[in-house]
Amino acid sequence: MSDPSNPWFLYLVRNNQGALYTGITTNVERRFSEHQAGGLKAAKALKGKGPLILEFSYSLPNRAIASQLEYRIKKLSKVKKERLIKNSDLIEEWELLIP
Repeated sequence: MSDPSNPWFLYLVRNNQGALYTGITTNVERRFSEHQAGGLKAAKALKGKGPLILEFSYSLPNRAIASQLEYRIKKLSKVKKERLIKNSDLIEEWELLIP
């Protein structure tokens, strides 16, 4: 059973080369700070590629759904990810949450 008081978030971060990184977390601010710091907890794909910009975050009820959406978004083209950043309604329109 999911706990609505502890949602999970899908997020997209843009690096200094314009590439988009997709991840999930329970705390977007903390996780983004870890990426920016570039330490042990930062994603390898983002290290040394700052400044970073948090472009998008989307709340989800639990880790399973967040992981499923992360997997599907990682498979999208950059063009589609850019569209998603501008319009989160596309998650439902593109049926990315349907099992």
